[in-house]
Amino acid sequence: MSQTILLFNINKDRHSALQAVCRSLEIRIIDVMRKDYAQQLGALAQIKGFQRKPRNYNGPEFPAEMLVFSEMNSDEIDTFLEEYRKTGLAPVGLKAVITSHNVFWSPEELFKELLKEHLTMGQK
Repeated sequence: MSQTILLFNINKDRHSALQAVCRSLEIRIIDVMRKDYAQQLGALAQIKGFQRKPRNYNGPEFPAEMLVFSEMNSDEIDTFLEEYRKTGLAPVGLKAVITSHNVFWSPEELFKELLKEHLTMGQK
């Protein structure tokens, strides 16, 4: 088990900051390529028991950045977010934790769910 953050469509400046923060906290980063958006989150995070499928995603790039935390508890995520805040860069709007419920989802399914929640919360 290894603390991991999956990165989706992260801009160059933010990517450099994320790399620095993760290096200091010994968190593994996996940059997910668009072609891999059809894979299960468990496979992308290299969770034991999950295998990559022989399929590629052919849809468009996500219109927003997304972070997905794997093998991290709430204290570890809070520490990461606090260290990231110190960079002065704007936060990534779409964030999720891999759970027993969504570990089988594709990034596309998770992105749609997070976007729906993000938009709903913005209307309250």
